Amino acid sequence: MKGPAAGSTGRWCAPVAIVVALLVATACRQPTAEPDRPQVHFAGETMGTTFSITVVGPEAEREAEALRIAVSRVLDQVDRRMSTYRADSELSRFNRASWEAPFEFSPQTFGLFERALEIAAASGGLFDITVGPLVNAYGFGPDQRELLPSSEELASLRQRVGHHLLELDGDRRTVRKLHPDLYCDLSGIAKGYAVDRLAEALAGRGIADYLIEVGGEMKAAGRRADGEFWRIGIERPTAEPGQLQRQISLDDMAIATSGDYRNFRMVDGRRIHHLIDPRSGRPAEHSLASVTVLHRDCATADGWATALMVAGPEEGWRLAERAGLAVLFTVRRQDGSFDQRPNPLFDAATTRP
Repeated sequence: MKGPAAGSTGRWCAPVAIVVALLVATACRQPTAEPDRPQVHFAGETMGTTFSITVVGPEAEREAEALRIAVSRVLDQVDRRMSTYRADSELSRFNRASWEAPFEFSPQTFGLFERALEIAAASGGLFDITVGPLVNAYGFGPDQRELLPSSEELASLRQRVGHHLLELDGDRRTVRKLHPDLYCDLSGIAKGYAVDRLAEALAGRGIADYLIEVGGEMKAAGRRADGEFWRIGIERPTAEPGQLQRQISLDDMAIATSGDYRNFRMVDGRRIHHLIDPRSGRPAEHSLASVTVLHRDCATADGWATALMVAGPEEGWRLAERAGLAVLFTVRRQDGSFDQRPNPLFDAATTRP
């Protein structure tokens, strides 16, 4: 399970005022666009990471200000509902609430709880929004720590971790905690969720051609300004950023990647990463370096990328086949090189005539 985004400064999402300011500063018409297909670009900070949106077409240029406002509104809503760094968010109030009574959520947050638990059940608990205490124990949460947790501490923490400790009531949109110290964190699926909501906002304004990216999770629809399919670069899973390992073309598809190559630390010569296996309470140990998932829904791709990454190359591959997912596995060889393993669904979704 993923912890907070690498580089987070302790805020799950940047203040909306900063987002708006950056949107105004970076919105522009690209000189490479065809005369009848101008494109407008927005970028900024959100959820402890960055976002980037490119929209294409004359309506995008005409409605740039309205689109800027719509983007800001979506990001603010996600922040106010699902941030663990805002004391007044729905999720924070739920985490503080008594475990003895059900907590009523907005339709949006409850829907994401339902999605998260569906992926948890389908993956055998490998995706788990209650795993935060274990992530924190290894030093990847808001409270930094150097020492690794003892076996006794892990055993205690594991008593309050597990998606089975959440009881959902769809009729009342309530969630009840079945342990007094249960803590939920939606960061492993919220970036993908934000991408989906942004896509809905653009489609609602008649935008058919766009590329959305939030913290590395993306969705592409339609065509670029030059009429070509959107081309997406998949990063090589190394500590040095910006190394491209594969380029694909997408249309009406979301993409999410999870890996162990950025958010890690060295302890007594051991490489400790942030992807915690809820079954053992320890960082997953295997040769899988990254997993890329394609799906129509970015939240689903986001959650499954984490689950498959925790599972490892063999178990993860079987899970992907069972769930009918389009995936690319990048496996680390003993000599430090990488073996790319796309399944047929991935190749079919990214092959263009």
